[in-house]
Amino acid sequence: MALAMYREDLLERREPIVGDFDDLWEALTLAQKFAASNLTQFGYKLNFIRDLYSSHIAILSCNDNIVVISKGGEINTHPDIKIRL
Repeated sequence: MALAMYREDLLERREPIVGDFDDLWEALTLAQKFAASNLTQFGYKLNFIRDLYSSHIAILSCNDNIVVISKGGEINTHPDIKIRL
């Protein structure tokens, strides 16, 4: 039973966000905002925020490069994640 509930947590449906990303930006921690603003200077864009089991990570991309920013603002340029399109 617990495995089925965990699987349901992992399964999610993403819908395209229409409009600007102000609400998404406001959901970032202060440390994430600082790190993300530095990355936007290099062309990275905030794609989405994953908040599963209090991990609260921000996912940004630039071309085929993916960057993850932890809740504390640490930037991981080689994350072990796969992005579904």
